Amino acid sequence: MKMLNKIDYLLHLADNALIIGHRCSEWCGHGPVLEQDIAISNIALDYIGQARNLYQYAAELINSKNDPLLGFVLPATEDSLAYLRDTTDYKNHLLLELPNGDWAVTTLRLFLFSSYQYFLYSELIKNEDAQLSAIAEKSLKEVTYHVRWSGDWVIRLGDGTDESKNKIEKAIDYLWSYTGELFSGTEQSIELNWNKKVESIFNEATLMMPAKTWMQEGGLNGIHTEHLGFILAEMQHLQRAYPNSEW
Repeated sequence: MKMLNKIDYLLHLADNALIIGHRCSEWCGHGPVLEQDIAISNIALDYIGQARNLYQYAAELINSKNDPLLGFVLPATEDSLAYLRDTTDYKNHLLLELPNGDWAVTTLRLFLFSSYQYFLYSELIKNEDAQLSAIAEKSLKEVTYHVRWSGDWVIRLGDGTDESKNKIEKAIDYLWSYTGELFSGTEQSIELNWNKKVESIFNEATLMMPAKTWMQEGGLNGIHTEHLGFILAEMQHLQRAYPNSEW
């Protein structure tokens, strides 16, 4: 994996938040019960808020360079970065663009990703870049809730009925090979802490930690699954049909 410069890294973080936020928003009106429908819709809003903060900062840096050779529409805005880039320009993890599947897949993915975010943002708070540190600090408050909410669901499904346990085990089999990419270029402590957290919740849920396996990768370098193209076609339609629309 190539190392990301500051702008690319901000876009990576923003793209992660935007794509998982979009996936969570797809549950709006479709949650298993009203309370959980509202909960996951609010989580989606949290992620869109994170994406906005990160895109705004990335746009500020891009505009300060004022160099069309960077490959961005100038002047860059949060909207142009979210809606006017091509599939290969996105740097989100592959895990986040996979289809929602059933409730087990959605809540497990959210748990795996938000647990990673928790430890990542805990480190980014210490970053020498004051603006990135402030974004991480604000986001960490939201992510702490995401971890607790999704972790509770993993436990409920794993330690529930035979059917719910079967569904969460299938979700683990489906998602696990996409988790290795989360730790590309991160400090080793983040992966170690993530493994401890996941193992703790899995133990409480009476679930087995998967054996080491080959891991999917490519998202950080713009190599994506076919699913991202469909997400962007839906998300970008309004902006491309009505240019200069704003959030």
